[in-house]
Amino acid sequence: MSDPDPGAAPEPAAPDEQVGARSRNGPRPGGRRLAAALAVTVVVAGGGALALGARDDSHPEAKRPAPEPTTVEVSTGACGRGWSGATAGPQVFRLRNTSATAAEVDLTDPATGAVYGEIEGLAPGTSRELRVVLGGGSYAFKCLPDDADAVTGPTVRVTGPRAGGGPAAVPVTQHDLIPVALAYQAWITTRTVELADRTDALTAAIDDGDLAAARSAWLPAHLVYARMGAAYDAFGAADTAIDGAGPAPADAASAQDFAGFHRVEYGLWHGEPAASLRGPAERLAGAVHALRDSWPQERLDPAQLGLRAHEILEVTAQSVLTGRTDYGSGTSLATARANLDGTSELLTLLRPLLTSRYPDLPRLDSWLDRTRRTLDGFGTGGRWTPLDKLARRDRQRLNSDIGQAVELLAPVATICDARRTT
Repeated sequence: MSDPDPGAAPEPAAPDEQVGARSRNGPRPGGRRLAAALAVTVVVAGGGALALGARDDSHPEAKRPAPEPTTVEVSTGACGRGWSGATAGPQVFRLRNTSATAAEVDLTDPATGAVYGEIEGLAPGTSRELRVVLGGGSYAFKCLPDDADAVTGPTVRVTGPRAGGGPAAVPVTQHDLIPVALAYQAWITTRTVELADRTDALTAAIDDGDLAAARSAWLPAHLVYARMGAAYDAFGAADTAIDGAGPAPADAASAQDFAGFHRVEYGLWHGEPAASLRGPAERLAGAVHALRDSWPQERLDPAQLGLRAHEILEVTAQSVLTGRTDYGSGTSLATARANLDGTSELLTLLRPLLTSRYPDLPRLDSWLDRTRRTLDGFGTGGRWTPLDKLARRDRQRLNSDIGQAVELLAPVATICDARRTT
């Protein structure tokens, strides 16, 4: 899918189709299927994919028919055997694992280590196809068997113009992501303190029986949590206790074990008296304080950070902007705006890794800025337009902006998926 210029009038677009396993607020995508679900340049290889930018189907090389597959051996003793040369353009490799162990195999630039395509989990005795478009230059297959060192095959020369080849990126390793994880962990630590303070103000208003003050305090507290989206999985059961989606809003009145911010939200906007809201508010505050106190001992998984950068806005499109998580406050657009803040914070930390690896990063920045401006137009003085009050054109513009941002975030998840290099 080609995207309009961020300065042009938007085209209507729906949020991306749901993919993968269940999440806290709706479907959550599997990390290795993200790129395949979106229209980007993708080298799909069984369970693996490398996606680096928008597909250019107009390029002459992309229109050339693919050749017959070249069978290439994957093993420690003969990695890359079977490929001796080619002419620039589309290539199809049938990678066959002749070893006794499963392996990953990458097609690389031997000088820089940049990866043009990959296959993961190639079982012994099996074959899988890898399709790429290569410009003129030098290439080599790298075989990474399970529980053994990587082996790089012979360098092969592809003749023809260098221009026109597919995208490539130097792999991001676990070591590269550790500083990002530590910085994000520290940022979350500060947010948990702020969350506890805001939640205490909400609880105090309910204890005093001042429900108007409680309604004013609810959104600022909830938005602090909404900005912390990349850490939800690390929160474990605390995430459900604090911000679990619970039942469908229409079924909330009769739901059992309904808790957290949305339980308090439902009561505050459906005429529930303060006396019956004190219990849910106290349990919410208890869960928030427990998270604040335990978080310094937790450890984020660095390998998940790129996936989370994409996932925050994907779940926003699938759940928040469908009204699935609105229990009466009419503040879904405020939550979406806070989720966008959470995405931007994580991208700021990942940017040193992405700048040289993701050529569409400036375009992603433009679409995130556009989405931010669109959402800001629906909130004035702390009051937000409810989803069901949006004009049709406004809804189409918002869907278009979010959809394009989600699409451009998908390569971030793939590029920042930690890879072996040795």
